[in-house]
Amino acid sequence: MLLACFATFAALTRVGDLDDFFFTDMIGMASGMKRFLTVLAAVCVMAGSAMAADLPRTGEMQKFTLSGERKPVALAEFLDPKDQPVTLEAFRGKVVLINLWATWCAPCREEMPALDRLQVQRGGKDFAVVAIAQDRGGRGKVEQFLGQIGARHLASYLDTTMKSGRAWGAFGLPTSILIDRQGREIGRFVGSAEWDQADALKLVDAAIAEK
Repeated sequence: MLLACFATFAALTRVGDLDDFFFTDMIGMASGMKRFLTVLAAVCVMAGSAMAADLPRTGEMQKFTLSGERKPVALAEFLDPKDQPVTLEAFRGKVVLINLWATWCAPCREEMPALDRLQVQRGGKDFAVVAIAQDRGGRGKVEQFLGQIGARHLASYLDTTMKSGRAWGAFGLPTSILIDRQGREIGRFVGSAEWDQADALKLVDAAIAEK
């Protein structure tokens, strides 16, 4: 990202301008540096927005809504498959697709097999599908549901309080939130999607390719 900031800054300024910007005289150096940092911060925001805009959204993924500005996602707690509290900090360094779902949600049932296949195709050191049941039914009901639909590659994360969904601003199920390696929201998709199809894979691959 820092390289992108400087690259954008260089494109927006001329070399001759930098001499005037910094070194007009010794008295103006402090003021010049302050101006430089202000401009660089603005350019970094522009570079980040440009990076997000470059993510491919074709076909069904045109309904994927990009975040206007990438901000850290709340570190809300949920339960891992052993019923131990965990947050997204455990996944830092990976691109994560959070999927919020429930056993009573018909669109979730339709979507879950595609998420399972996405985990098979892309899951590993750079990416993970983190499907978190927002379900008061408890662990047994969630695992029974996953077994019934044959989702053998998705870990059974659970939040019976549903506080995580509220913390992440989810107002309907299913909701999928794509998180970058720094724990910031890239964007989200509300409703079910074919996450193992070409349009979704292009979006996920582009997020993984970011460093």
